[in-house]
Amino acid sequence: MAIGKLKTVVLDAPDIARLSAFYSELAGWTQRYADHEWVTMTTGDGWRIGLQSAPNHVPPQWPDASHPQQAHLDLRVPDLAAGTQKAVELGAELVRENERWNTLTDPAGHPFDLCLAENNETTTLMGVMLDSPDAKLLSTFYSDLLGKPVTHEGDGVAMIGEDGDQPVMFQQIENYQAPRWPDPAYPQQFHLDVTVDEVEAAEQGVLALGATRLDGEGENWRVYADPAGKPFCLLWGAD
Repeated sequence: MAIGKLKTVVLDAPDIARLSAFYSELAGWTQRYADHEWVTMTTGDGWRIGLQSAPNHVPPQWPDASHPQQAHLDLRVPDLAAGTQKAVELGAELVRENERWNTLTDPAGHPFDLCLAENNETTTLMGVMLDSPDAKLLSTFYSDLLGKPVTHEGDGVAMIGEDGDQPVMFQQIENYQAPRWPDPAYPQQFHLDVTVDEVEAAEQGVLALGATRLDGEGENWRVYADPAGKPFCLLWGAD
């Protein structure tokens, strides 16, 4: 049984308005809310993406392990060359080319993959991939937290949830460097927001799974670190 439900995948950025415009043009995401600290976007295939202002943001320098990405998005495109060209024209940087996927960085420096999907009519979000020192361990943690079954395990990789139903993926990283939230020198880059019905019971549940309570909370949210040190939030009573 799930402790909570995945609500939002959140990216830190120094200029959230620019990043919102980038993903709106590239992938057709729709901006639903915006102020100077936060932007909410929705995708055509059901994801909710948050952009959180981080004025002192230190961008990843992929594949430099000393400035890790921590997570990345995988997007499917019907035409890899055209999708890559469009992304570059919008301000992305191409950092690696492959036969069926390319790796780029968005205007905030976050790496993302464009993956060829010839049957797609539009650009869709396949999933979010979390870096980890132990992909199996972290996939088990989030499987229990979100109630999504482990649907794939391989050599250093894992996935929870079904393809097309907001899966979360995991890749094992050598010399993994964990975030040290809220230290900007070791940024989180991404985090997940998880909604729960009753926070005290949910907190006991995530702590039993191996999470750690961090020093951050508000009227309807608390911050924790997963077993890989990545921050995530439990939210309650929120739309």
